[in-house]
Amino acid sequence: MAEQEALIQTMKEKAQGVQTKVAEIKSLHEAFLYAVDVTKEQNGATIAAPGLDEENLASLGKLCEEKGLELLTANLRDHASEMHTGFTIADWGIAETATLVQDSSSEDLRIATMLSETHVAVLPRSRIKLEAMSLEEELSRLMKSAPRYLAFISGASRTADIERVLTIGVHGPQELHVLILKDDKA
Repeated sequence: MAEQEALIQTMKEKAQGVQTKVAEIKSLHEAFLYAVDVTKEQNGATIAAPGLDEENLASLGKLCEEKGLELLTANLRDHASEMHTGFTIADWGIAETATLVQDSSSEDLRIATMLSETHVAVLPRSRIKLEAMSLEEELSRLMKSAPRYLAFISGASRTADIERVLTIGVHGPQELHVLILKDDKA
């Protein structure tokens, strides 16, 4: 347990360096409330949440409806220009770089994480590893069933390739929020 707490602390510290907001949560419902609140605070109108099961989709859908938000779940290519918040569940986290690892083989998942203005990602605490090499076995197993698209996400999108001036949000979301979910495996 102390080892897991140390990983979470490292993740939080490294996240500050890449402008990632981190919060700990106890349930997926709490994550839904967080995503809805962030979207409303930023005057957004939509949440894209591909890949959720039917029960969780219904729960998030109800919250969105109550707050006047539109929930987008599929065919996100058709909604790319109107997407505000992308909501996903990360597969793993790498503490030493505050990186999310996500199987983004689904086009809708890629679109939600790359074209939204704000990305809210849930990361189960039991899925946080210290370093990338700690995931070698899991990633090797995953890559055996090709084709695969794995995304490694560290902070909001940033670039300094235009006259070496740092710009946020050019190639992806302007904000990344990581919600560390207390799960029963940790």
